[in-house]
Formats: sequence, C-alpha cells, structure tokens
Amino acid sequence: MTIYSSEKLKNIFAGRNLLIATKHKKEKVIAPILEEELGVRCFVSANFDTDTLGTFTGEIDRKDDPLTTVKNKCLIAMDLNNCDLAIASEGSFGAHPSLVFVSADDELIYLIDKKNNLEIWGKELSTSTNLNGSEIKSETELRQFADKVLFPSHGLIMKKAHDDNAIIRKGICDKEELLSLFNFFIRKYGTAYIETDMRAMYNPTRMEVIKRATHNLITKLNNFCLQCDTPGFAITDAKAGLPCNQCKFPTRSTLAYIYECKKCNYKREEKFPHKKLFEEPNFCDNCNP
Repeated sequence: MTIYSSEKLKNIFAGRNLLIATKHKKEKVIAPILEEELGVRCFVSANFDTDTLGTFTGEIDRKDDPLTTVKNKCLIAMDLNNCDLAIASEGSFGAHPSLVFVSADDELIYLIDKKNNLEIWGKELSTSTNLNGSEIKSETELRQFADKVLFPSHGLIMKKAHDDNAIIRKGICDKEELLSLFNFFIRKYGTAYIETDMRAMYNPTRMEVIKRATHNLITKLNNFCLQCDTPGFAITDAKAGLPCNQCKFPTRSTLAYIYECKKCNYKREEKFPHKKLFEEPNFCDNCNP
C-alpha cells in the first residue's frame, strides 16, 4: 500500500526531525512510511520508558483510555527530548466490538506537531491477531498451543497463573528455551500459564496492524480543510437516516458524514458517503420490524 503525499503536506513536514516514542521497535514499520510520505527524519530516544503508562501483562495498569495514553506518550517524549514533532502508537486487545467470539487488535497512532499546532490520529481495528493464553499441563498441550499462536516467529510469555505476575518470563522465541522454562515451572510451581507476547517487537502480526494504522494516518493528513488549508480534515460524526427504498422512512443506515477541522472548527456535511441514495427494506425497522 503506497500513498503519495501532496506537495502541500511535504512543505509542512519535509526536513524536520520526528521523534517516534517507542521502546518496542515500532519504528521498523512507522519510520519508512513517514520518511517517504512526509520527508521527515525519524529518530527514537531511550529517554522515556513507555511502559510507565501501562503494560499488557498487568505489572503496570493503564490508567487512562487509549487515546489519552497515546497522546501522553507523545507529550512526555517531546518534553524529555525538547522536540516539536512526535508520533506514538497504542494498542488495545480483546473482544471485537461487533463480531461475537472474535478477538481484535485496535491500534491508535497519534501525531503532535507543536510548531503548527496540529494533533491528528489514525486508527486500525483488525481481527488479525494471535491473542491467546492458556494454562498448560503437558508438553503435548504446550506444542499445540505454540503452533496455534505462530511460535516461534511470535514471542510467548510464561508465568505461574493468569493473574500472577510475581514470576514472569517474557520474549520467549526459542523452542528449547520454551520447553526448559515449562518444565521448570511445572516442577517448581506445579502449573504454567502461557500467553502471547503482544509487544510489537515480538509480534509481527501486530506490527502489520500498526503499519496499516500509519497508512490511515497519512490518508487523513492528506485531506486538507477547505477553509484554512490545514491537514487532517476528517470525519468526526455520522448521521443516520438513509431512507428506505420501499417505504421512504429513515433507517439507521448512514445518511451523511460530518467532517471537521480541528484547527479552525470548520464543518462540512457529506451526504450519501457510500454512494447509496436508499437502503434496502430488510435493513428498515418499519418494513422489517
């Protein structure tokens, strides 16, 4: 997937240094996109430990919602490194919001440009995830679980129990190490809980979702406000009410999207965003109650 940035966008960002706030190697997928599309020079700093805002394994709880957390990653990293342009990402894993019994990876990527007073974020919700965890009692179960979650290309975590982080080993990517640790846990504790390591550098599947979120951010940046010419003119709301093709009553389907500029607050309504003037009767509460 390649997105060709406009000259207007490169005039804003080209030649500037952009800090990627990460300790989990996310720059491997984020930096090439931003350097090509924005003309920036990406760098990573060890000054800020992003784990202080929360860890997947629960040693440190995430206190804020994902959007607040990813914004704080940028702001803290910018203060520590005295820079005016930064980007960070934050992932959330769990049940898909609309698909029953399906796990999902919800990735946010947030850009802050203090020089131009811009804050723009992209998002990717994906069912592409190996998220899993299980209490393992035998080597056979261990091998079956490892194969299911794409080990060893994807890392694993081992601990005594699901809710016990006192003894924990992360970043397991070697078969011999996995077996040795499992036998140690069984001998010493009588149990072992294995889960997928969702940190980006140990999870190529997640890296791909972060990559797609970054492309989504670039797409958003390339949409300029019609009034002040600021990048990031994006959908902020949707209006239901697309009329039914049979009874002409309004349905719950989308009639219009509302675009808004975060800088000048200019708004524009785009009707029929899905190129449909009417909805089918089977999606109408009047025709199909």
